[in-house]
Amino acid sequence: MIDEFIEIAKKALQDLLKETEENLKNTISEKIENFSFELPDTTYGLPLIYALEGIKINNLIELKRFFERIKESFTQSTDAITLSLNYLYLSEIALSLNYINTESIDKSSEFKFYGFLGDTIQRTLGVQLVDGRIPAVAVLLGRLDSDKLLSIIKELQEKRILTFLIGAVAEEFLKSGQRHGFEAYIVPVGTKTEHTVFVIDWAVRASLIFGGQTAGDKDAIIEYVRKRINAFAISFGSLNEKAVAMALGAAVLAIPVITDQSLPDVSIPEIAEYPLLTAEKDYSKIVRKAIETRGLKIVVEKPSIPVSYGPAFEGERVRKEDTFIEFGGQKTPAFEWVRMMDVAEVEDEKVEIIGTDWRNRYEQGGRMPLGIIVKVAGKKMQKDFEPVIERQIHTFINEAEGLWHIGQRDINWIRISKKAKQAGISLEHLGLIIMSMTKARFKSIVDRVEVLLYVDEKDILTLREEARQEYRRRDLRLARLTDEEVDKFYSCLLCQSFAPKHVCVITPERPGLCGAFTWLDAKAAYEIEPTGGNQPVEKGELIDPIYGRYSGVDEYVKKHSGGQIQTINLYSIMENPMTSCGCFECIVAVTPEANGVLIVNRGYSGMTPIGMKFSTIAGMIGGGVQTPGFMGVGVNYITSRKFLKGDGGIRRIVWMPKELKERIKESFQKVAEQEGVPELFQKIADETVCEDIECLIDYLTKVGHPALEMEPIIK
Repeated sequence: MIDEFIEIAKKALQDLLKETEENLKNTISEKIENFSFELPDTTYGLPLIYALEGIKINNLIELKRFFERIKESFTQSTDAITLSLNYLYLSEIALSLNYINTESIDKSSEFKFYGFLGDTIQRTLGVQLVDGRIPAVAVLLGRLDSDKLLSIIKELQEKRILTFLIGAVAEEFLKSGQRHGFEAYIVPVGTKTEHTVFVIDWAVRASLIFGGQTAGDKDAIIEYVRKRINAFAISFGSLNEKAVAMALGAAVLAIPVITDQSLPDVSIPEIAEYPLLTAEKDYSKIVRKAIETRGLKIVVEKPSIPVSYGPAFEGERVRKEDTFIEFGGQKTPAFEWVRMMDVAEVEDEKVEIIGTDWRNRYEQGGRMPLGIIVKVAGKKMQKDFEPVIERQIHTFINEAEGLWHIGQRDINWIRISKKAKQAGISLEHLGLIIMSMTKARFKSIVDRVEVLLYVDEKDILTLREEARQEYRRRDLRLARLTDEEVDKFYSCLLCQSFAPKHVCVITPERPGLCGAFTWLDAKAAYEIEPTGGNQPVEKGELIDPIYGRYSGVDEYVKKHSGGQIQTINLYSIMENPMTSCGCFECIVAVTPEANGVLIVNRGYSGMTPIGMKFSTIAGMIGGGVQTPGFMGVGVNYITSRKFLKGDGGIRRIVWMPKELKERIKESFQKVAEQEGVPELFQKIADETVCEDIECLIDYLTKVGHPALEMEPIIK
């Protein structure tokens, strides 16, 4: 069977060579030969070719040169792996020519597809990929009728599997009008079989973004993808020549293909211990077959409710016209409050609605006030964990299809859609979701959970004032929590599944660089799962209070980076800074001419004054490497009292995008006033002022930015 597939793949490669050669010839004749181009939102040229061959292609001369190499290889080599990779390379070239010629990938369709998958979304999803919220990546391709397709997609969504759609199934799904996108875990990529290569190069790019692999180290990168990227494909309908060629390319990376056709298993033991092609004709079992083939263990936590549940539904919006009932949102009084109680004070798994005539009021729809009190008790429960659990109410509610939640504390806002109500969602279900998911996700620290839902405005106003007093006590406690006051820090090793050398150290005044973990979050995570990715780090001796160097931190980082990193300073970008994995929210970059630093956030696509975009800088510092002068950070670290303390603190900030400035404005101003530079915020340039270094220096000089008067940042 494998020999037969190789012959079919040769024919597919030969046909694609002819088609691409003609397209390349026409493109060169229409453009100048050294015409430069780039795929959207990537710093890696043609990412698959760059990763595996170490060749960055950004103009037509380079593209033609590499094409000729593939053409020559086809006439000389009979090696199956070379043949398979060449088909993937050629597909990437063919699709890139479409972008150069501004040909839309959905030219023959009324629908819009995602096409090339950029670096930014990969970094954005990094945390979910490493912490298990996205346990696998699936590709669906071929043709299948709508009912069967939607059933399979719903199953994949509930199992939290990020799914890419290729070919007729992509168009069929879009016809259904169902919600899609990365937040929905369903991404229609394109209509051609070749578009599968966009998913493959996305997987391979993880080795560069997170794994710190060196472009061109083909064997190491292929091995990285085989071991660390949980991916599979499901193909519907007969396998044509292109599909066979693409399946062989996927096989090189140990990505199995499950087909609904009657074909024997194909195994290649030197690549994977599981079949790389296997069949399942029963559509109700095909997802399970794919998961079992890939050797994945996926545990789905779902409360007993009449709608689908999972992270794929978290980003769903319930618009006003689709709303059956809403609570809070400044339209009715509302609040959420998690309270730690003694065991005797909590009636486990109880959900009680307190108020008058609440059933009729709920059934009428419209608006209602709502006070949510979650009483928790447990031997390992701590007062500091209350806000950690409280913040998760947002996720618990949003993961239910047709339910929508924003805000926290006393500014929360909940909507239930008409569709969810028709499916049977009741007010009791709201409490059931919170109760059951709190017990499931905090089972190591919470033994008992009771949820009280108050619906009478008088009760809510009284209890909300009590809750506000507790919020203020918490805020005061957190404001006083410093690195010096605690006896230990916490690590985050979750990203080591992708970036083996990276060790994130989280302190009260330095949150995780991905923005997902504070010190309290990490502390709670350790109590929840003592053997998990968040572990205590003994501080040891304070070696340098300005740079933030501790002997215990050095020992921990050295051990858990496999000896790759010997020491880190928690408060410096210039002297042994902390490493970065790849899913950081922002990058701090030294700007020597301005004697300061700039900060650029993920999602900002413009140029920075140092002549590099976010994606370019990110490509230099990810994967657990220590890069003095450059560092990935979380947004909240910018307004920490320890921000770059060893290098001069916030006075060093000379430029950041306007969007980021507005986001941190209020908290930044407070810190600036505490530091004695209340006018600093206005003196920090953004892209509306300048995007080049000369203009930046002129502006900083004009406004009298303090960085220009400080000691040289590079010594």
